[in-house]
Amino acid sequence: MAGEECPRIRYTPGMRVFGIDCGTEYTGYGVVEMDCDARNPKLQHLLAGTIRLLKKDRTAQRLAQIYAELTGLIGLYAPDVVAIEEVFFSANAKSALKLGQVRGVAMLAAANCGVGVVEYAPLSIKSAVVGYGLAQKEQVQFMVTRLLELETEPDSPDAADALAIAICHLHTSQTLDRQRPHGAI
Repeated sequence: MAGEECPRIRYTPGMRVFGIDCGTEYTGYGVVEMDCDARNPKLQHLLAGTIRLLKKDRTAQRLAQIYAELTGLIGLYAPDVVAIEEVFFSANAKSALKLGQVRGVAMLAAANCGVGVVEYAPLSIKSAVVGYGLAQKEQVQFMVTRLLELETEPDSPDAADALAIAICHLHTSQTLDRQRPHGAI
């Protein structure tokens, strides 16, 4: 099934997005959906958290933990799509390889749950949430907290980034849907 597009990636009112901020020590996750029942449709926060990995564990154990936790959460929250950050250039090949392994496990968890995956560049995510592609982590946390009307900031920058990735997909999908001619598939 490689190369096939997921039919559920197209924007629909009430779309639920599971965002994942992949990391080798901390992997953030967050679930956001569009609340279309409100007078003015708005973003709704459903979940945010961080998978904290132990440095003493071997790589295989860490990947198994990420897979198990993400699979359980994706199954529980039944998102329409999983959104993750694209690989960015890294001068450290070893770090890039480890991050790639985590991303692969996240994609596998989504695929095994029957959910499609979309990827966004870091600049796109920051632009969609903050309005500036080179925004700092603190600015992303602040805007995620405001956009989702949270009482407090998410428990970690990784959870905030995961929510930002989910918000980015909702905003991007809505924009693309509005640009699509009526009746087009």
